[in-house]
Amino acid sequence: MTHQKTSHIFTKIALKPLNTNLFNIVLLSIFLTIGTCKIYSQDISKKTKSIPVNNKKNSPISSAESKNESTTLLTTTDTIKKDSIQPKALLEGQIKYKATDYVKIEQKKKLITLYNNAELYYQDTELKAGIIVLNYETNEVLAGRIKDSLGKPSQYPNFKQSENVIEPDSIRFNFKSKKALIWNSRTDQGEFKVKAVLTKKENDSVYFLKGARFTTSKDIDNPEYYFQTSKVKIIPGKKVVTGLTNLVIANVPTPIALPFAFFPMSKETSVSGLLLPSYNDSNNRGFSLQNGGYYFALSDNYDLTVLGDYYTNGSYAMRFESSYAKRYSYRGNLNFRFENLINSERGYPDYSKQSIYNLQWSHSKDSKGSPNSSFSASVNMGSSKYFQQSINQSNVGSNLNNTLSSSVSYSKTFLGTIGSRLSLSATHSQNTQTSEINMTLPDLQYSVDRIYPFVGKDGMKKGFFKNINLLYNLVGKNSFVTSDSLFFSKEMFDNAKLGVQHSIPLSTNFKLFKHFSASAAMNYNEVWTIKTINRFYNKDQSTVTDQTINGFDSFRTYNFSSSLGTTIYGTFNFKPDKKIKSIRHVMRPSLSYGYTPSFEKYFDTYATDASGTMTKDYTRFEGGIFGAPGNSNSNIVGFDLSNTFEAKITDPDSTKVEAKKIMLLNNLNFSTSYNVNADGKTTFGWAPVRVSGGTQLFKDKLNMNFGATLDPYAIDNSGATINVYNINNGGSLFRMTSANMTLNYSISSKDSDKEKEDENKQGQRNGGRDDDLFGRNTVDNVRGNSQFDDEDTEGTDEISEFFASKLPWDMTFAYSLTYSNNNRQSQISGNSIMVSANADLTPKWKVGASTGYDFVQNGVTYTQLRFERDLLSWRMDFNWQPFGNQANWSFFIGIKSGILSDIKYDKRSASNR
Repeated sequence: MTHQKTSHIFTKIALKPLNTNLFNIVLLSIFLTIGTCKIYSQDISKKTKSIPVNNKKNSPISSAESKNESTTLLTTTDTIKKDSIQPKALLEGQIKYKATDYVKIEQKKKLITLYNNAELYYQDTELKAGIIVLNYETNEVLAGRIKDSLGKPSQYPNFKQSENVIEPDSIRFNFKSKKALIWNSRTDQGEFKVKAVLTKKENDSVYFLKGARFTTSKDIDNPEYYFQTSKVKIIPGKKVVTGLTNLVIANVPTPIALPFAFFPMSKETSVSGLLLPSYNDSNNRGFSLQNGGYYFALSDNYDLTVLGDYYTNGSYAMRFESSYAKRYSYRGNLNFRFENLINSERGYPDYSKQSIYNLQWSHSKDSKGSPNSSFSASVNMGSSKYFQQSINQSNVGSNLNNTLSSSVSYSKTFLGTIGSRLSLSATHSQNTQTSEINMTLPDLQYSVDRIYPFVGKDGMKKGFFKNINLLYNLVGKNSFVTSDSLFFSKEMFDNAKLGVQHSIPLSTNFKLFKHFSASAAMNYNEVWTIKTINRFYNKDQSTVTDQTINGFDSFRTYNFSSSLGTTIYGTFNFKPDKKIKSIRHVMRPSLSYGYTPSFEKYFDTYATDASGTMTKDYTRFEGGIFGAPGNSNSNIVGFDLSNTFEAKITDPDSTKVEAKKIMLLNNLNFSTSYNVNADGKTTFGWAPVRVSGGTQLFKDKLNMNFGATLDPYAIDNSGATINVYNINNGGSLFRMTSANMTLNYSISSKDSDKEKEDENKQGQRNGGRDDDLFGRNTVDNVRGNSQFDDEDTEGTDEISEFFASKLPWDMTFAYSLTYSNNNRQSQISGNSIMVSANADLTPKWKVGASTGYDFVQNGVTYTQLRFERDLLSWRMDFNWQPFGNQANWSFFIGIKSGILSDIKYDKRSASNR
């Protein structure tokens, strides 16, 4: 290798003309040898290490090798040990590099030049550019662009160190000090895209920027808005601190400016911080600041949001919202809202003051964490009028809901030879119109798995005896009936109903005459209670009085039941040339019988007047949580008939040979019963015939359900039912007392798309619908979320592309009709239609409406109009409820990015609440 270098250096001297005499040749050889040693010594003295260019020995870098893209390694291993003190390495690791056109190594200058699609990898640094020049003596690298065939700059540098990526025009970086100078850099910092004229990288954790702009727009070079600042300090993953900052929209500076700005850039999914309020005004509550507060990112598993409203007339509201989750274990959210509402000013006639609240809790447990137990919660409780009177809830579907319900349950399965299951729950139901609350706390249920005492060793359960099985069920309840004003008060607990029920059902099923399925069952019940009544005539008050008796008591009942059913198939075939090939009718008739004996031993008598001559029967168990025993025999024979109709038609697809099946009627059911022991006075033999049915049409997009009640008995002039058949009273065979029909139809421009998943989750959590048939939930603090889909509309605003495609839209339609004729009034008691529709007028404009009409009240039902404009990094919407007590409008414009969600304008009109 040494002689090769020397020969290269003296190539020109070796080509000089030489004399042929021997003396001159020898003299010249001595001279060349001496000269070679001196020159070689000078060349090596400046080098501390030899740097092999490649793995081939005795071979310099050829031009052919420099043009390929194979990876080349540059190491710092010293192959010549000069003295006992080892010099320090120039580089602290291996360098991998490659280029498309050439790799040029200049050993005197200590430079490596990579040209065209150059790539360099060193430690945690990756650098890609059009041209890269590495000085391995000073540990510096310079990267820049190159020009393409049209003379335009191309192959911009891409500098990546750890998780930080910078895309500048050119960069100068020192591997040893980790400092860098970057020209026209482009980088992502969290949700921000940052571009700076000059960037100085002080170390791995500090960057200084000059002439910087940062935005959340996707196009950093031509953003629709950005923040312009002269000085910026960035600590990646932690924070961004700026000097004087000015908001620029469409390249036009705005008056909005800050002397300095601070943005947290934590790598965590959420960061604690202030939530700026929005300003509003109200006719009867004054000026207000709404939804101001603080977000606490407490840990990776749970958080807390505290929000508040304040009105200048003294009204205020507080909201606490928390979400929590643990992977493979559970997830849920907890919301509590409290509002102190003051209407008008003290001293005015319309002055009023009240407090309302609402508690919501949802929890679900992952079955993978504990497959033998589960815990779930769905709670929505509080003031009955909360959703109608709340000052922070725009009129949503929950306003139209009359019931709030809750359920919290825990269950555990015990495995064994005979398994069992235990469940503990609490339920709540609240009527928002009457303010009545029904609550069960707790509800304990325990059951033992089905036991077959007569089954053989082979395990076959066939026949009457082998199919005999029994269960054991235990149910314990503590129930309350109260109102808003007495909720969780002493009166509520004093009126509680507590009881335990034990039941042992014994049943079997078997085949009869090959075509009939028969079943028989007997059920034994035992009820324990701690409260009974003593009914007597109170002479002091001249009325019948019930006295509560505290103490343990119990009663026992039993009953028998049996059923017999079969399935009948019928097919009607059409001619082969008809479109309808055949119609299939499936009937499932069943006959049932139930007997419950009289339990007169649990009945006593009481006087109804002061003389004591008139008496009535009663049982001390009346009003119990599990009912009371009866004092009359019950012999009920039931009749049921269910029908389904389906057809086979010629498939529209001519390539298919077999006919296509379609459902004509999913179900058409008839049911009634006959009481053998009816007395003809208070009870009648035949029960009304109930007819119900339903089907799906138009590719299952239209759901239709209908029902009717047909009474065979007539009524007198006062409207009371009499023991005379209607046909014998001059009427028809049956008297239709009620009927109803509902239609639900959903269509969209994209019929093949799957239904959208629960887009109105908060509205559904409030007790409303999961769609927008009754409008969308528009709580102030979530106004930044789109009311429609979250599809990316970037790049869809090409005019030719838009008009060449279908206009995206969807519609939900509901119709309800109710007929009443209990007292021969023959009237339509309910007749209404509801429609909700959304459409994209342009790729950036979305509109929606929810409305309806009540034909009985002759008025428009709740109506909501929605408009939304996609402004790329911004969004704007306008919601308007033009009618009713909840009439109001709201306007919002703000940045989509969560980190800049406080940059918004949110205005709402004063509602009539």
